[in-house]
Amino acid sequence: MRKLLIAVALMSIVAPLYAANLVVSNAWVRLLPGDLPLAGYVHVMNNSTHEVTLVSASSPDFATVQFHQSMNHAGMEEMMHLAKVSIPAGKSLDFAPGGYHLMLMGRKQPLAVGQHVALTLHFADGSKQTIQFVVKGATGK
Repeated sequence: MRKLLIAVALMSIVAPLYAANLVVSNAWVRLLPGDLPLAGYVHVMNNSTHEVTLVSASSPDFATVQFHQSMNHAGMEEMMHLAKVSIPAGKSLDFAPGGYHLMLMGRKQPLAVGQHVALTLHFADGSKQTIQFVVKGATGK
């Protein structure tokens, strides 16, 4: 029993460090007119020795943030909602146009090119990381 308690205590100290081993870059949101859902893109590098699993995302600027993946099946574009996204140890994942992306729905306030929005990634180990995404136009500029 003592070994189990020590293992659980060590896991509670180490687990939140997984998110700290992620390096994010090129975080941006594609601005679309009106109430259309927006998409968030970011490069995420997992420098830890463990697979990292993203289980949700949130933002004070949107009612809902979901993980989605766009795919082309037999010439038809499809978008699939994902409950979670995993990044293997030592690997990276691109949330980029035409692939994985963060679907931002229910915009709570108007946004303009050049503004920043905060998005928080929530991990399976209970840790989280907030990232500032720059708002870009529909063409990514």
